[in-house]
Amino acid sequence: MAGALTTSKASNNSTYAGLGNLLMLPSWLVIGFFLVLPVGMMLIYSFLTKEFRGGIIWEFSLAAYDQFFFDRGLFGDDPARIEWTYIKIFWRSIWQAGVATFFCLLIGFPTAWFIATRTGNSRSIWLFLITIPYWVNLLIRTISMKFLIRDTGPLNEFLISTGIISDPIHIINTNFAVQLGLFYSYLPFMVLPIYASVERYNFALSEAAADLYASRITTLRQIILPTVKPGIIAGCILVFVPSLGAFLAPDLLGGAKTFMIGSLIEEQFKGNAGNWPFGAAVSMILLSMVLIVLTYYARQQSKSGER
Repeated sequence: MAGALTTSKASNNSTYAGLGNLLMLPSWLVIGFFLVLPVGMMLIYSFLTKEFRGGIIWEFSLAAYDQFFFDRGLFGDDPARIEWTYIKIFWRSIWQAGVATFFCLLIGFPTAWFIATRTGNSRSIWLFLITIPYWVNLLIRTISMKFLIRDTGPLNEFLISTGIISDPIHIINTNFAVQLGLFYSYLPFMVLPIYASVERYNFALSEAAADLYASRITTLRQIILPTVKPGIIAGCILVFVPSLGAFLAPDLLGGAKTFMIGSLIEEQFKGNAGNWPFGAAVSMILLSMVLIVLTYYARQQSKSGER
């Protein structure tokens, strides 16, 4: 039987030998058209010049990048000073994405562990419940969140009617509201990768640790976390990266003080009066930072694999 399976695999390999590039052609076409081409266009636009009344002048310059990092006054002839406004927006975006990732991990890990330790039918139901929110468009979900947490929304009305509070809690247009939006939007991105890692975890390791009188904290820290680490890192990346460029939650749930890098990019491409080169430059800066983080992670994983 084993010999027949081996012969069958060898036959399949010989059938498709030399067709690897042809079979990959559809994937390469999709990647090239929907990823490489748009990013290439964005890169070119970031080096163009904005026309005074809006639009693009096909003159290559570093003006868009200079605008992000330096303030040269209203007419551009003052001595260069560091432009802290955009840097603060960038830092705020990193902070908001980091906090959202932390809370998604804080809730997502025990949730994934709970689901992975259920029986077959129960596990399927819990996974189904986790993915239900993604049946609805993100814009609709964010607007629903805004309706829920506004001063006259169902949440405040319920708390007032039960006597828990006497005045509405002001949540909308705050950093906390943005955090709620990011958390609600990307929590499943944390749960599912961790669930996949926990599902493959050998629970006999935990039993062996208990037999050796290891505490639950020690077992978690020295056995469970290192084993499911790939799922945790994957979940953190899947939450942090989209949170970093999010603009729906800051726009709809936050205010001027919660302005994030995604909102800044969106503003530059609105209407003919927008600054497309600057928006493209900010996009490329954001993309470069994400690529640096992902490249570092890939290299660390490669070194871990070699060890």
